[in-house]
Amino acid sequence: MIVHIVMFQFKEENKAANIKNVVEQLEALEEKIDVLASMEVGVDFNGSERAFDLALYSTFATKEDLKTYATHPEHLKVVKLIKEVSTQSRVVDYIK
Repeated sequence: MIVHIVMFQFKEENKAANIKNVVEQLEALEEKIDVLASMEVGVDFNGSERAFDLALYSTFATKEDLKTYATHPEHLKVVKLIKEVSTQSRVVDYIK
């Protein structure tokens, strides 16, 4: 199994609304992209200076499935939105 984790830091402007929108858009991908085995989206409640605002945990059967997801048109629409409303992101992909 391939695990794909991404964390996002959002711009302060319209932060709560943008986080809500991104969560909804990400969660909708489960029904749109067949190779996406599972997805969990979480919003930070801690608020510490080390915390990011949102985390995405998703799984795939193979590395090829992750590549398919990464280039899928529906995923790319969400990526475009996230780039508009976030300031930074971090990613890790690993085999479980």
